[in-house]
Amino acid sequence: MPYKHRIAQRAAREIEPGQNINLGIGIPTLIMDYLPPGQQVFVHAENGIWGMGPRAAAGHEDPDLIDAGAAYTTIVPGAAFFDSLMSFAIIRSGRIDLAFLGALQIAQNGDLANWIIPGKMTPGIGGGMELAQKARKVVVLTTHVAKSGQPKILKSCSLPLTAPGCVALIITDLAVIEVTAAGLWLRELAEGVTVDEVVAKTEALLQIPSEELPRF
Repeated sequence: MPYKHRIAQRAAREIEPGQNINLGIGIPTLIMDYLPPGQQVFVHAENGIWGMGPRAAAGHEDPDLIDAGAAYTTIVPGAAFFDSLMSFAIIRSGRIDLAFLGALQIAQNGDLANWIIPGKMTPGIGGGMELAQKARKVVVLTTHVAKSGQPKILKSCSLPLTAPGCVALIITDLAVIEVTAAGLWLRELAEGVTVDEVVAKTEALLQIPSEELPRF
């Protein structure tokens, strides 16, 4: 299974029936493909949808129906549409139970940087800042290292922050890591990955449980 889909499949296990969730752009948009059949969740998109469904299948795209990343999507029965004022009021009032976001860097205290690399073009921070600050739980989905090979999970972020201390869980192509007040705890390993490999590719200090770690 391609790593992006493996991450999304593992992330889907974090969702409980009836939750209000927000799916960031990139890997998070794949999560809907891995929810158990019949599991009811309410998916919010900050461009003004409550009740978003899976990505639109090829040949069935509606040009008037896109998600916050401008990808073609679908809706479920009973979905609602609204303007940006209402959409961001929903986020800022704390009604999102779970937000799945991408990352450029994550610090060991849960700081998140995911919107800009200085000197490079960016469309703007979008709804990332509000979601990172106001969602009841933030789960980051990302590759463990950048394209350059440098770790993304650091002692402290060097890029501009999206929000401080907001990340609760990190799911990468190598591991699942929980952010706690006592530091970062390695909770699961991807199939074929060793603890030593994760440690070597993580700048931040990892707490390693003594028992054998589950696989995903």
